Amino acid sequence: MTRLSILITAGPTREAIDPVRFISNRSTGAMGKAIAKAARKKGHRVILIGPGENLSALNMRKKVLKNFTAADAVVMAAAVADYRPQRQSARKIKKSAAKMVLKLIKNPDILSEIGHKKENRVIVGFALETENLYKNAAEKLKKKNLDFIVANQLTKKHNVFGRNKTSVLIIDKAGSRKLLKNVSKDKVAEEIIKKIEEIRSKN
Repeated sequence: MTRLSILITAGPTREAIDPVRFISNRSTGAMGKAIAKAARKKGHRVILIGPGENLSALNMRKKVLKNFTAADAVVMAAAVADYRPQRQSARKIKKSAAKMVLKLIKNPDILSEIGHKKENRVIVGFALETENLYKNAAEKLKKKNLDFIVANQLTKKHNVFGRNKTSVLIIDKAGSRKLLKNVSKDKVAEEIIKKIEEIRSKN
């Protein structure tokens, strides 16, 4: 088996409002860490970006692009914020008026950017949806030029954050689907690495 260099992003980004406050999301980074563990177990070289680094989307993009050239595969498991505050205060914002308006601007789409300059690399994305799981994930797969996407649905009964067990639908660009129901994140990670290896062996 060929030893691959796999770039993995994990966890949330943090978009600063001021030195104290930030915008983020509920991602724990557990899935990304599990993928890194599975990759190392198979003897692959891992570049893990995100956990414990408190990165903004812009900083994560910079790190991904810096390591992109050396990667055989990229797994974008991080939950990158879609928006960031237009202005970041250098000082803590004091409570004064009853309301405060926070203007947001769009962050760069890292996954789309690397997907469209992938060459022979394997690019894997994630989709967390609250509705229309297959439709939305399949559209994201095609739009961002991915090799496959790992999709899961957030519902009142199925909270994916912080739980070891999860259910995902893996869809590849050929239209193949694989449902993994109520399995550990370690199991999902193993399936992701296995699929990356299969794709790379055909390239």
